[in-house]
Amino acid sequence: MALFDTSSLNAGVRRREVFGWAMYDFANSGYTTVVLTAVFNAYFVGVVAGNASWATLAWTSALALSSALVMLTMPSLGALADLRAIKKRMLAISTAGCVLATAMLAFAGPGDLWWAVVAIVVSNLFYSYGESLTAAFLPELARRDALGRVSGWGWSFGYFGGMLTLGLSLGYVLWAQAQGIPATQFVPVTMLITAGIYGLSSLVTFALLKERAVPQPSAVQDSGLRASLARLAQTWRHAQDYRDFVWLLVCAVAYQAGIAVVVALAAVYAEQVLGFQQTQTMMLIFLVNIASAVGAFAFGYWQDRIGHRRALAVTLVGWIVMTLLAVAATGPGLFWVAAVVAGLCMGSSQSAGRAMAGAFAPEHRLAEFFGLWTFAVRLAAILGPMTYGLVTLLTAGNHRIAILSTGLFFVIGLLVLSRVNVARGVAAARAEPGESSLGRGGQPA
Repeated sequence: MALFDTSSLNAGVRRREVFGWAMYDFANSGYTTVVLTAVFNAYFVGVVAGNASWATLAWTSALALSSALVMLTMPSLGALADLRAIKKRMLAISTAGCVLATAMLAFAGPGDLWWAVVAIVVSNLFYSYGESLTAAFLPELARRDALGRVSGWGWSFGYFGGMLTLGLSLGYVLWAQAQGIPATQFVPVTMLITAGIYGLSSLVTFALLKERAVPQPSAVQDSGLRASLARLAQTWRHAQDYRDFVWLLVCAVAYQAGIAVVVALAAVYAEQVLGFQQTQTMMLIFLVNIASAVGAFAFGYWQDRIGHRRALAVTLVGWIVMTLLAVAATGPGLFWVAAVVAGLCMGSSQSAGRAMAGAFAPEHRLAEFFGLWTFAVRLAAILGPMTYGLVTLLTAGNHRIAILSTGLFFVIGLLVLSRVNVARGVAAARAEPGESSLGRGGQPA
């Protein structure tokens, strides 16, 4: 069987459309890699905020604010996208918003705190919208028994997009440094590189990806926002009907909180505890991205074979092992091993969670349910880093205790996952009546 066998896809879905969908993961990964993890975060603290005592708090607070806004708005926007059948249109708006706001970061210099804060809040807000909306297309493309592998295709491809953006940015930075160009001039260029790759790569998505949903009657009978909020309230009122999806959301809040710490603070841990230099940290990020791409791609096939819950459980055990290795590391060697484990678990756990959410989402509520999924992920993005920061504050800057506390998120996620019954969750999603005549896998419901 070919790696990209069309038997994994729903009836009428062509390989090029899946490629177009995966290109969105490729397009937006540079934003998280360059802006949030490798370049702009340090530039914000050291240059924009002048390395003030409150600089790190200002950065994490800006990210927390954007996550809070996503939590408050994405579920109802997802319901609206389903009612009006406008996922693709909203994805285009979100993409344009993130690209423009990322380009705005190029104009943030020393002292331009509020400009930088507004730009990072807006860019991260639209990035999160896009991430949720593109995930809602997954069940329309992949058959129910192939959600894991198709999700893995996109997620693994995305890491190569992140590495391309990071590679081009770092190549320019090294050239600029050799020419004696200061950070106030070369960092803004990396923001334009990131915005450019995001915008250009996403054009492939909009050229190839189709909107298969059709407007639902309630979208005509009532105003969009009011109808979407009523639909969302109905979902929560009948949460018991989707109790496995609800348990999955609780599980996601836990383990995604741990992942958020690794994404935002792994480089800080490496430098503060193990004395990594900037070049070592850059290589570390590349290594994690490579391992993540391999993990997401290969693990997707295994996930479809052994089942969603068991696959996610394996990755959570891997995260616990990674945490223990990081705590035990007293030199670079063991920490590099921990980084490889983190990379393998990073791609596979995030892809596995997205695939399971897709399996539990009723066909005519895809964007709404993925809006709830995004709510959980954004809550985790606040909970994880803030907990890490609080622990370091209470322990006088002890990062080892802080990273050890992060391991508890993965333990909690593993315990909550035991409550999830995949067969029951899938049955609940398939049993709910909808406006569409097709069930999962493109077969008549």
